[in-house]
Amino acid sequence: MADPYSTLGVARGASEAEIKKAYRKLAKELHPDRNQDNPKAAERFSQVTNAYDLLSDKDKRARFDRGEIDADGNPTSPFGAGFGGGGFAGGRSAGGGFRSEDFGGAEGVDMSDIFEGLFGGRAGGPGGGFSSGFGRRQRAAPRGENVAYRLRVPFVDAAALEPQRITLADGKTIDLKLPPGVETGTQMRLSGKGEQGPGGAGDAIVTIDVQPHRFFTRDGDDVRLDLPITLAEAVNGGPVKVPTVQKPVMLTVPKGSSSGRTLRLKGKGFHRKDGTRGDQLVTLMIQIPADDAALASFVEGWSGGGNPRADMGV
Repeated sequence: MADPYSTLGVARGASEAEIKKAYRKLAKELHPDRNQDNPKAAERFSQVTNAYDLLSDKDKRARFDRGEIDADGNPTSPFGAGFGGGGFAGGRSAGGGFRSEDFGGAEGVDMSDIFEGLFGGRAGGPGGGFSSGFGRRQRAAPRGENVAYRLRVPFVDAAALEPQRITLADGKTIDLKLPPGVETGTQMRLSGKGEQGPGGAGDAIVTIDVQPHRFFTRDGDDVRLDLPITLAEAVNGGPVKVPTVQKPVMLTVPKGSSSGRTLRLKGKGFHRKDGTRGDQLVTLMIQIPADDAALASFVEGWSGGGNPRADMGV
C-alpha cells in the first residue's frame, strides 16, 4: 500500500481537520455510486478509505510515524527482540500452530494472550493459524456528516400536529410528522438524510421552532385566548363563536359575566406525549364602545351596580 499521507495528498504534519477535509473531498469524487463505470475509481476509493482509517486513528498514526507498523497496519517486525531475535526456534506443531517450546520451553504459555497483545486480536483461527491480517480489526468506514435544519412551525399546526413539509439539502421534500409534546427546541432525527459517506449517509437533525400567534398563547399544554365580548353578551349571556387551533366552536357565556372570567374548552390545547390533550382557556374581555349615545344615556340614569371595589377597602 502506498504511503497514506501521499494517498490523501497531505503533509506528514497535517492536522486531524486537514486529514478529514482531504478525505471527504476525495471520497466524494471517488465514491462508487458516482463512478459506476470506472473500476479504477473504486480501487482508488478503497485506498483512500484505508489511508484515512489509519491516519484518523491517533494510535495507529503514531505507530506508523515511528515505523512500528506499515501502511496496512501490520507490524514491521513482529518477531524482534524478546523472541530470540531471529524468529522462532523449532517449528510448527502438527496442527500448523506454534508450540510453547518454541518460546524457550516455557510451560503454560497462552498463545492467544501473546498474539492478542502483539496484534490487538486473538490467534487460533482454523488449524491454529491467525485470523485475517494477524487479528487486525478493521474500523467500519465512516458515515457521512449529520446535517442540521431549523423548521419554523405555525402555532396552530404545532398544537394540532399538522404534518410539515421540509426541503432537504439535496432538493428532496418530505412531509414531517410532528411528535406529541412538540415545542420550540424539540429535535427530530431523520435517519440517512444527511451527507453521503463511504459507510453510508449521516442523519438530518431537525430543530423545531414554534412560531408565536397573534391571539393564541401557550400555557404548558393549554392554549390561552382573550375573547372580546359585548356588554349585551356579558349581561344576557348566550352562545358565542370562539376560534380554536383547529376550527371555531360555540361557547356559552354565562349570564352576568364580568371581564376576566375564564371558561374552559376541554381537549382544544396541545397534544401530550401520553396521548391526552390540553385545554383551551378562554378569558372574557368586555368591550365598551367609545361613542355610544344610547349606552351613555342609560348609564347616566342607572344607579345599580354597587361598589365593585368594596373588598379592596376603598
